[in-house]
Amino acid sequence: MIDIMPMTVEDIDGVLEVEESCFAIAWTREDFVREMTQNKLAVYFVAKDGERIVGYAGMWHVVTEGQITNVAVMDEYRNRKVGSALMEALIKTAEEREMIGITLEVKISNYPAQKLYSKYGFKPEGFRKNYYKDTNEDAIVMWKYFESFMSE
Repeated sequence: MIDIMPMTVEDIDGVLEVEESCFAIAWTREDFVREMTQNKLAVYFVAKDGERIVGYAGMWHVVTEGQITNVAVMDEYRNRKVGSALMEALIKTAEEREMIGITLEVKISNYPAQKLYSKYGFKPEGFRKNYYKDTNEDAIVMWKYFESFMSE
């Protein structure tokens, strides 16, 4: 069974393993330490299979919005609802904090991630040209708005 829980500094070694397996340009240990200890906007969750971290996701809570920074799942745990559970944790947090919406960028070629985000109500709202430095690939900017807060 996969458990989703808030990320702590003690989780960084496991998160780095996930990060390095998923991204060509990976965040460093210092990046994650800074997120956990200095960034008051940061909200991160880890997915654990027993003691092993198999995925993580994070966002920044900026004023009334969430900016998803990363969603990553170890290859052998994909298509097992780990990404969905992490997204649900971020969305639940955004709703609890009464954010009006959440945004993210995703590679234009990353169809599995786009499908996951669309499943949770994210819609394409724009593009960022040459956004990804490893491939110079464009990013799709996706947004999910929370109706209950938009109607107030």
